[in-house]
Amino acid sequence: MKTASAPWLAFALLLLGTTLGLAGTDLVLPAVPGLPDVLGGSAAMAQLVLAAFVAGTCVGLILFGELGARTDQRALLISSLIAYALVSLACALAPSLPALVGLRFLQGLSGSAAAVFAPGMIRAMFSEAGAVRALGLMGSVESLVPALAPVAGVWLLAAFGWTSSFYVIAALSLAVALLVRGLGSSLPVPPPTRGEGSYFRLLINRAYLRYALSQAFTLGGLLIFVFGAPAMMTKALGLSLNAFILMQVTGIAFFVVASNIAGRLADMVGPERMILLGSGISALGLIGLTVYGLNGAADARVITALFVPVNLGLGLRGPPGFFRAILASDGDDARGAALVILFILATTAIGTAIAAPFVTAGLAPLAGIAAGGSCLSVILLLTLPGLKAQ
Repeated sequence: MKTASAPWLAFALLLLGTTLGLAGTDLVLPAVPGLPDVLGGSAAMAQLVLAAFVAGTCVGLILFGELGARTDQRALLISSLIAYALVSLACALAPSLPALVGLRFLQGLSGSAAAVFAPGMIRAMFSEAGAVRALGLMGSVESLVPALAPVAGVWLLAAFGWTSSFYVIAALSLAVALLVRGLGSSLPVPPPTRGEGSYFRLLINRAYLRYALSQAFTLGGLLIFVFGAPAMMTKALGLSLNAFILMQVTGIAFFVVASNIAGRLADMVGPERMILLGSGISALGLIGLTVYGLNGAADARVITALFVPVNLGLGLRGPPGFFRAILASDGDDARGAALVILFILATTAIGTAIAAPFVTAGLAPLAGIAAGGSCLSVILLLTLPGLKAQ
């Protein structure tokens, strides 16, 4: 069944839930440097406030992916949002930095359910074309969170102190939980997992890996470059942070446009062609940045222009690619979505660690490492089997 009463209202609730999960990092980010002055501890321990949240998210993805395949996802979503609200409140009341680090792990764990359940619920609510459009819109909104949430975090920190971001997350999470509870009939019951689903079955499913890993390598390539770009631009190229901001804002704008037209274009040329085309465009953008860096040039406008296809390609392939990964999971939607996100986090973390020693060595090393990941996406699409025509 592909329809539900008020599907776009249900989609809005899922979007709010996933956005709040992302805000757990970005809204809190501005307060992190000042935490040792308030709670004691070191600057290194303060960074664990971020790392613990990511670690908890990874565990939560696997946990909710498993639970979602076994029980009512709507009840799990409500419970997770309430838990996220309560743990966020506890974070605001943390007596010390070590206590906050531990609570942040639980916060990341409890806040990851919406990201796991949303793709399967969206698949159940809409037709394939509608689901791709919905995923494109979700990706557009989520792409704005890293850009806008830190700005809101700075304002909250200046106006109300470091605890305010946690209070805001707690209040909004509880509100969304109540809305989901009150309007739960708008959320579909995703079809049950067929057969004996498991993470192992997904890991040996070559069609699933084709879409899931290519999604992770394309997005991971972009994020590896973005995470290293501020240090690369300021330390190696002698540019200001304004150059990074210009690059980011321009890239996000093109990503938003591309992700919202991806569904219509996929209807015209076919999802498989769209996924391959978008992956290739994104990889070519990073290759272009690498070649430009090898020539020793460092014009912020050229870097911004070459960064555009990286975002454009991701926007074109992201929604149909994610949707095809869910389809390829063969009804194991919760585990399938959880693994895609986990692959993205792992690719980004490993790539960022590899690139870290080279971010002050110039544009070419950082862009080259990011391009390597993005090119792997194209290779996977050319070598692994896709879904058979339905």
